[in-house]
Amino acid sequence: MQLVGRGYRRRLTGIVAGARRALRVCLWARPVAGTHAIGTAADLVRSRAQLVAENALLRQQLLVLRRSVARPAVTQMDRALLVLLAGRVRAWRQALLLVQPATLLRWHRAGFRMLWRWKSRPGPGRPPLAPETIALIRQLATENPLWGAERIRGELGKLGLPLAKRTIQTYLPRLRVPRPQGQAWAAFLRNHAGDVWACDFLPVTAVCFRPLFAFFIIALATRRVAHAAATRHPTDAWVAQQLREATPFSEHPRFLIRDNDRKYGAHFDRVAAARGIRAPRANAACERFLGRVRRECLEHVLVLGARHLRRVLREYVVYFNRERPHQGLGQATPERPPDARRNLAAPVRAVPVLGGLHHAYQRAA
Repeated sequence: MQLVGRGYRRRLTGIVAGARRALRVCLWARPVAGTHAIGTAADLVRSRAQLVAENALLRQQLLVLRRSVARPAVTQMDRALLVLLAGRVRAWRQALLLVQPATLLRWHRAGFRMLWRWKSRPGPGRPPLAPETIALIRQLATENPLWGAERIRGELGKLGLPLAKRTIQTYLPRLRVPRPQGQAWAAFLRNHAGDVWACDFLPVTAVCFRPLFAFFIIALATRRVAHAAATRHPTDAWVAQQLREATPFSEHPRFLIRDNDRKYGAHFDRVAAARGIRAPRANAACERFLGRVRRECLEHVLVLGARHLRRVLREYVVYFNRERPHQGLGQATPERPPDARRNLAAPVRAVPVLGGLHHAYQRAA
């Protein structure tokens, strides 16, 4: 009887130990900084979806780590899963254990390039032009300097060579266009910068490669971002509504520079005319600002959707208008005036912006 009892206890102890080992393997918890109680208290305020997504992200990283001893071997499927799972975790930078956040962003950009390389793969298309036809196009352009692509197209049509105008322009020799007389566009902007605003769209790719569009309106004289918004479908009515929101009451410019784009349609023209704004179809002022937004903000953030993009842009615009110095303004900021009475002996305080991507430095009062 005693032997039976000992065997039963031994078997029960083995079952309990096996269950503990199984639970230790299956139930895996994310390591947190600090004590276990602090980590548990922090997880209690998070949503279930966030916890499930973060656990899946960490579990996938451990699967990669177990396949190697010295250095984890990350496959293409692992990279795609890590990028997709990181898009579902709000604190994805803190959840990464095997790779750096910059590496994950580089994988996302590489996946975007692979997607568009696949979409832009060459199809059957048209056969290339014969070398004799290309030589004939260049001969006509050289012997007749006043002929344009449309005129050359007519001559080739008479010779039995029906070609498109764009095809002919591809093979025309690059000739230097004489500089036009009169006031240059840069001089016009310098003379009328106080009455000129500019608007433009910035395409953004979300974590699942869905296109988003950020819209900005900036004042050229002060570099101040007057309005910022984001949408998935930039229609004429939506752009007109953004112009209404950016020009409340009597605050509006005399000129609004914009592209020759179908998004600026009849609704946009009516709103601009009602406010006494002239909108010429030329835009070179926003390109530098859009490049700065991409380099300083969007290239370092995984955009989850339109709402997330609007929140990121609002925070960046506040930092851009109030804290970022500009060389064109003598290292001043667009909105915050210099404080002549500040205490130079006071300590400098750093305020993180966009999760620590940038910092706003201020002297303590």
